[in-house]
Amino acid sequence: MTWTERRFARNDTVELAYDQFQEGAGGEPLLLVMGLAVSRHWWPRELCAAFAGAGFSVARYDQRDAGESTRLAGNASPSTPFASLAGRRSAAYTAEDMADDAIAVMDALGWKSAHLFGHSLGGVVAQRIALRHPDRVRTLTSSAALPSDVGGLSAFRHLRLGTLTKFARIRPAHNRQERIATGLAVARLCASPGYPLDETEALERITADVDTGIADARAQSRQIGAKWHGPSLAELRVPTLVLHGTDDPLLKPSAGRATAAAIRDARLALQPGVGHDIPRERHIAVASEVRALADQASQAGEPVRPRQQQ
Repeated sequence: MTWTERRFARNDTVELAYDQFQEGAGGEPLLLVMGLAVSRHWWPRELCAAFAGAGFSVARYDQRDAGESTRLAGNASPSTPFASLAGRRSAAYTAEDMADDAIAVMDALGWKSAHLFGHSLGGVVAQRIALRHPDRVRTLTSSAALPSDVGGLSAFRHLRLGTLTKFARIRPAHNRQERIATGLAVARLCASPGYPLDETEALERITADVDTGIADARAQSRQIGAKWHGPSLAELRVPTLVLHGTDDPLLKPSAGRATAAAIRDARLALQPGVGHDIPRERHIAVASEVRALADQASQAGEPVRPRQQQ
């Protein structure tokens, strides 16, 4: 199970690091969109293998302000990054810019369209990609994510404030060993109560990403603070699956329910015992869910799509 060499796509002045899973390269395109200021290396290798085994050609990328992609300057909350949800300071970039980054990666891959799988903040970004570029998206899977319509203080009704407090207590890391410890603390906070955390696998992901810094509060603030000016989820017509753990320690199941309720014909799959990660024991089941969504969309033919947003 190996990845291609790292390459870069470009959206204006922003360079976006990406690579492609070598197994299953002849399958249907599937682009993975990771969460808050976390690199592409945080996707579990076994999950990517499960997607490949389900008939997908898997690619992943670092969003702007994450991993090996361009880091932006600009306003950021001096305190907790989640304060940016309610902040009024001007943003360093827009949510539209983040959606367009994914399209730049697809262009670099030579993909005219792809299935999307977004996790956490990546799920919000994936929702917005499907709204802004519906002709480029075959299906959408939003995992452990807020509905993209929710902004400002209203987002806090879906957040577990006790977990936010724990995140806020994690101290900034100043060297490699501290960054590894910080990454493991984050993995433990996100872990699924119903499944044992595979710390060996978690450390593999953390050490692959450790030098790019997973706990960059200013980068997190810029990503959260990126404002969306596009259409609401009610206008989304891409076949959609919403996954959410019933025991997510960060986002209440109400977030998944609200997302599915807002999107016409979306299917909600609540996962008992699952937290804010995707445990090893669920990898094949999750890949099967995405495969079923793709097959259903293919059998239904081309959906009616709204006009592409400019």
